[in-house]
Amino acid sequence: MKYVLPVLILLLFLYAFLFKKVKLYDAFTEGAGGAIPLAVKLFPFLAAIFLLTELFEASGLSKAVSDLLSPVFGIFGIPKELTKLVLVKPFSGSGSLALVNEIFTEYGVDSYLARCACVIYGCSETVFYIAAVYFAGTNFRHLLKPIVISLAATFASAVFACFICLVL
Repeated sequence: MKYVLPVLILLLFLYAFLFKKVKLYDAFTEGAGGAIPLAVKLFPFLAAIFLLTELFEASGLSKAVSDLLSPVFGIFGIPKELTKLVLVKPFSGSGSLALVNEIFTEYGVDSYLARCACVIYGCSETVFYIAAVYFAGTNFRHLLKPIVISLAATFASAVFACFICLVL
């Protein structure tokens, strides 16, 4: 089973070389050369996202905002223990994974909170990271609408995740 992916990649290379007559090394270097300017263009956006994520967590602002919004989230069925996860997930995948691990440690992996945390983690995306990567590669400058829609969808997925975990 561990050889399936390498064999598939090798077969793909052989197919491209033998049947499509693609010069593999030239195609690779051309693609890699095009990636460098894109990486340079994306770097400031990614640096800003990572810096803001760390500042949000290290400053204690995430806890303060979490404490402030937990009653509102509770109205929608999101437990107060998961408020910080819902707030951090749009910014940081690794930060939210660390929060899921904390929930596992504190409440157990089979608890309602752990199940909700897993579903929230799995059904939402790091909105600001994705926006930085995809929109930096284009000239699209009207970011407010897509980000608001993405955040609303993320919140709706968290509400629905908690509901489904409660029912099941």
